Amino acid sequence: MATDQLQTVVLHGDQLKYVDQGSGPVVVLIHGLLGAHSNWEPQIETLSRHYRVIAPDLFGHGASDKPAGDYSLSAHAATVRDLLEALDVPSATLVGHSLGGGIAMQTLYLFPDRVERLCLVASGGLGPEVSPLLRAATLPGSELVLPVLASRTLTDVTDKALGLFNKIGLFKLGASASEARKSFASVSDASTRQAFLATARSVINYNGQTVNATPHFANFKNLQALLVWGEEDTIIPNAHTENARAELPLGRVEIFKRAGHFPHLDYPDRFDRVFSEFMTDCGVGIGTGPKAVSS
Repeated sequence: MATDQLQTVVLHGDQLKYVDQGSGPVVVLIHGLLGAHSNWEPQIETLSRHYRVIAPDLFGHGASDKPAGDYSLSAHAATVRDLLEALDVPSATLVGHSLGGGIAMQTLYLFPDRVERLCLVASGGLGPEVSPLLRAATLPGSELVLPVLASRTLTDVTDKALGLFNKIGLFKLGASASEARKSFASVSDASTRQAFLATARSVINYNGQTVNATPHFANFKNLQALLVWGEEDTIIPNAHTENARAELPLGRVEIFKRAGHFPHLDYPDRFDRVFSEFMTDCGVGIGTGPKAVSS
């Protein structure tokens, strides 16, 4: 989706860019670390046929401003709340990928009246395990290493090698791998890198993820939730779905075979089908209003 199709809202003096497309029940798509609304491009196109889809570039990401300041889960959750307030949306279904899943859960915890139901895609915040690369990025000195690793020269060489391996069949470069490469390359920009480090260090240290949402699920026993994961996710293991399943009686889990950390991009058609079935099971049909879930 072209940047000139983004809309702008000013929140506390900073510009937040977002997509607002379609009509009907509201679905908010929250991207992950180093992501942007473009991580949801297939879903924006298809879901907006039946729902009003809102997909922001979180502060510190994409085309939105990257101010110095608070990049904690709570700060991002407040941004989601403020965006809904600015758009006069009382509540919505939140769909969060990776870090975005943690933000969606934090929004539920802090602002439960704003959240009708959750769809968590390869979500953070459900267990300590996380990729060693993300743990390493939070260590002292990573500020000096990251610009080198993400430099245009090095990424061009890597991309050419991966493309060659993919062409001759030695390595399959799927949508998950391609999106991860593109996201990592964005840390070559200094302001993006600073926001990335501030966000990552608020939820990860050298031992892994430091925030766990599962103890709070006891307050939301009636929460309708869908968890979607890739079978081959090397960033956050799909075993974390069991942590959530144990605490969410109404939770539904879908593991996509041969998918990585971006299962919604690896298999967008399957994601759309699973999500539509979930919404129908929750009583949200096409053209109907939202059906709020009490905690």
